[in-house]
Amino acid sequence: MIRLYVFFTVFEIALVVATLAFFLNRVANQLNHIVATLAKVTFGVRAVETQCAVIGPAADRVNANLKEAAGGLEKAAVLAERLAR
Repeated sequence: MIRLYVFFTVFEIALVVATLAFFLNRVANQLNHIVATLAKVTFGVRAVETQCAVIGPAADRVNANLKEAAGGLEKAAVLAERLAR
């Protein structure tokens, strides 16, 4: 009778270990899939970063041109006021 209890105990432990191994394997596969997806996202973000790198210097040039245009418009407004009087 004791041998039967020992057998079932060992069998139950083996069943628990096998179940844990199965589900740990599934979790590992899911994590590998997530890693692959994150690698693709990282690649895409780097591509966007590279393409957007020119925006900063171009925005500085546009702002400088707009500042010049604003100065010219102020002068034109002053001249228009003088002509209107």
